[in-house]
Amino acid sequence: FHPTGAQKRVLKEIAQDMQQPAPMRRLLQGDVGSGKTIVALQAAVIAMENGYQVAFMAPTEILATQHYLSARRILEEAGYRVILLTGSLEEERKRNARRHIAQGGAHLIIGTHALIQEAVEFHKLGLVIVDEQHRFGVMQRFKLMKKGEAEPDTLVMTATPIPRSLAMTLYGDLDTSFLDELPPGRTPITTRRIS
Repeated sequence: FHPTGAQKRVLKEIAQDMQQPAPMRRLLQGDVGSGKTIVALQAAVIAMENGYQVAFMAPTEILATQHYLSARRILEEAGYRVILLTGSLEEERKRNARRHIAQGGAHLIIGTHALIQEAVEFHKLGLVIVDEQHRFGVMQRFKLMKKGEAEPDTLVMTATPIPRSLAMTLYGDLDTSFLDELPPGRTPITTRRIS
């Protein structure tokens, strides 16, 4: 597929932020189906190509697994090691995943709240991606950001502009990028406000 003009524009904003000496703090907003995940995976490639690990946190195991399967299909052929870490994995698989993460053998780590457990140590965390950020608490996101030696770049994504997300953009905590164009062939999204 070919990226939309909005996806190219947003990726450029993210790449410019990632080049800066200060850590990126960016909110990526777009309707369901606008291509937020592929933009996030492209940002992950930038970080991984520069020798960093990427943590991609989703609020549910179903969503984390969907992201994991998509990322593996897209990235493993290029030599990136993608790992899934969720609470329901058998203890042996969790231990094995944590070992690969700590030793740097895992490039992209996709998971749920399991990523913020104390037992999870990153080798060189450079980018944190949080999907459906409105479903995580401020402290949960903060705990993940503190897993790196230096403060990593952070990209949070949402299709739901709740008041907290809007407040974070207003008070300087986050820069914003908008995917305001759906890929060709997508059903238009109708957003309505109901009293």
